[in-house]
Amino acid sequence: MSEGSLEAPTRHPIAWRDDDFYNADKLDAELRRVFDICHGCRRCFNLCDSFPRLFDLIDGAESGELDTVKSADFAPVIDACTLCDMCFMTKCPYVPPHEFDLDFPHLMLRARAAEARDKGVPFAEKQLTKTDRNGKLAAPVAPIANWATKTGNGLTRPIMQSVLGIHKDASLPKFTSKPFTSRAGTAPEVNPQGPAFGRKAVLYATCFSNYNNPDIAVSARAVLAKNGVETEVVYPSCCGMPQLEQGDIAGVAANASVVAGALKPWIEKGYDVIAVVPSCALMLKFEWPLIVPENADVITLSKATYDITEYIVDMGKKEGMAEGLKPLQGGVSIHISCHSRAQNMGQKGAEMLRLIPDTAIDVIERCSGHGGSWGIMKDNFDVALKIGKPVARKAAEKAAAHVVSECPLARDHILQGIERINQKPAEVSQVQHPIQLLALAYGL
Repeated sequence: MSEGSLEAPTRHPIAWRDDDFYNADKLDAELRRVFDICHGCRRCFNLCDSFPRLFDLIDGAESGELDTVKSADFAPVIDACTLCDMCFMTKCPYVPPHEFDLDFPHLMLRARAAEARDKGVPFAEKQLTKTDRNGKLAAPVAPIANWATKTGNGLTRPIMQSVLGIHKDASLPKFTSKPFTSRAGTAPEVNPQGPAFGRKAVLYATCFSNYNNPDIAVSARAVLAKNGVETEVVYPSCCGMPQLEQGDIAGVAANASVVAGALKPWIEKGYDVIAVVPSCALMLKFEWPLIVPENADVITLSKATYDITEYIVDMGKKEGMAEGLKPLQGGVSIHISCHSRAQNMGQKGAEMLRLIPDTAIDVIERCSGHGGSWGIMKDNFDVALKIGKPVARKAAEKAAAHVVSECPLARDHILQGIERINQKPAEVSQVQHPIQLLALAYGL
């Protein structure tokens, strides 16, 4: 055994089909084992609200130790975990193969799965996980849906807070009336002179770029075509990250089977798979193989998947980039999202933007505090802004013309943080994702 996690961290398959996974006594024993180790270490105190809650809970107990803490009081600690994986990836010295075998995010997932099996997923949270259904229902009435969910709507947002528990001030993604898949029939012309001509890739559109901001996927496809990459679009189902957040592992497994089956023929024909949102890339690459390790299609897909920024950087290093990139005026602040970092691929979004000549790129690598659906809930929104305040403060100080994140939801959350600091709307472009900036630099 070596101290300090000197070996590369590894993860075990998630034993969600085993009864012991949900056994209350065994789960409680594991929570107490891990919480005791975390309380004695405290290296993760500044990552998210789970750890301050845990340390305050134990420090405030009668003995100042875990033995006088009631198991019923663990709930706030478990609820505050956003499954960002940053403790596992960047901080914890006791992750496997260390003998302490500590995987805090997956233990929180286990606790949520046990609660979901015992009590079910709360109504509001369950509806938020149905991203495909919500997107399909909203598309025909997108202007009305966007009016109803707009921050500042004094008629609908208080009702949403009361009924669904969504904070009335939390920024929510807009819906599009023309999902990306409905536009995918007309592919951009592939540049035969592009340096990467001969490459073929499938864009896994993701629910966000399909139903909320298709410009992300449109920009990705245009940049790839400019560089000679032939693309197809496939989107059979959501990756299941929203379900994972609520402990619905069986739902994630079902989505994995559908998506992997649909992408298998393309992989067999030599196509790479590109996800345009990092949470989805993380699911395809790393979470799915741990949930259904016996599914050969999932394993094959995990090895063929790239994040869009990762793919562009790889292409640039191996074949080079097509000419025509122009400087972006006013500079860029780019936030490296937690789920980008959890892919263990480096700051690929920043690397990609540095391909643009004579453009100031400022990198912010710290949690935005959003945490998927977690940060929009009434009980969490103010905490989410507090966690993300260092990110918002740095972006506000730089005052770049463009503030982007590889996670579009994190980007909008950062803008809300900037607004709180400056007491006025953030004066930045509407661009959310770095791939849109690369397309802009190409004039696409």
